[in-house]
This record gives sequence, structure tokens and C-alpha cells, in this order.
Amino acid sequence: MPAKIDIPRKSIYRLSIYQRCLQRLRENRVDTVSSAALAKAAGVKSTQLRKDLAYFGQLGTRGLGYNVDALSSTIGEVLGQNKLQPVILVGVGNLGSALLRYGGFRKEGFEITAAFDLSPRKLPQVTVPVLAMAEMESFIHRHHVKMAILTVPAHNAQSVVNEMVDHGIQAILNFSPTVLDVPEHVVVNSVDLAVELENLSYFIR
Repeated sequence: MPAKIDIPRKSIYRLSIYQRCLQRLRENRVDTVSSAALAKAAGVKSTQLRKDLAYFGQLGTRGLGYNVDALSSTIGEVLGQNKLQPVILVGVGNLGSALLRYGGFRKEGFEITAAFDLSPRKLPQVTVPVLAMAEMESFIHRHHVKMAILTVPAHNAQSVVNEMVDHGIQAILNFSPTVLDVPEHVVVNSVDLAVELENLSYFIR
């Protein structure tokens, strides 16, 4: 796997978009794609795409473009998709339960290996074990988990995050509607569904 390079978070985010586009090209048996065509599919300028990919060396051929399989493989390695990444989920309410039933994480290289809640219980149509919060520390260390999904109420979010960070979690996908305070080495991506709907409402006429 290529050594990690210090690049902007927005570029990393765009790599995921490029990967989705490349996956569609592979499904359609397209072998080569130009920077202009890939940039258009991803919704960015071709200069931006070339700048993002240049962090990882010379990946394309002038006049021919990018080999779809090779570029997808390189981006997959950069994003850690070459092996299943274990993920835990904390907070098994309505949203947490729905995410546990979602089957698309695994094909993208992520596996929710366990969920944790104050009231552990077996959920219908869910194969992921739901464990007590007291078991979280040992599970994280035993399975070398570095990523977590947070779906607890806002008033509990910071204390839960403090506990996860203390046990070694380094990346958090936060669905709790609150701003989290974490150390510099911990990355948080927040998804506030209400804010997203508010943004969409602007475009309704």
C-alpha cells in the first residue's frame, strides 16, 4: 500500500467520488478514461482531478488517459479498500438499527463488526451483535478497530466519543446533531440530516 501522504481532506473526499465513477466504468467494461471524461462524471474540473491524482505520482498516459482498473486499484489502496476495515456502531436507536441493516458497507471495504448500546438486544434481520457499552473497550482492542459510527442522542455524544477516543478510535462518522471536541489525531465527519434538508429546501420553488 502506498505510504500515506499529507493531502487535503477535500481531495480525499473527491477520491471516493472518483472511485465510484471508476466502478461504474468497470461495470460497463470501459478500459480507459480521459481526465476530462472522468472529471465530468465526478462533477469537478479536469484540472482539479489531475491535481488530486498527482499526489500519488504519474497515473495516466498523455493522449490516452487513465487505465480504469489500474487507477481504481490505486485509489482503493489509498482509501484502505484492499482489506475489510472493521467498524463499530454506537447507539442502536432507529437510525442505528437502519444502518445495521444496510448491506452496502461491505462491498465498499467496511464491515460493521459490532454495535453497542445501553440496552443491548438482538434485532430482527440484523446479524451484527449488539453488545453492552461496558464491552466496548475490550472489543476495540481485541479486534483492532479504528473507525466508529456514532448515532447516539446529542446530549450523550461527547461523553461517548471521549470513551471511544480513549480506547483507540481514530475516525468517527457522526450522525449526532452536535459539534464534537476531539484531539487533533482524530478525524470526525459529521452528517446532520436536518441541515442537509435545510440546504435542499433552498432549491425548492
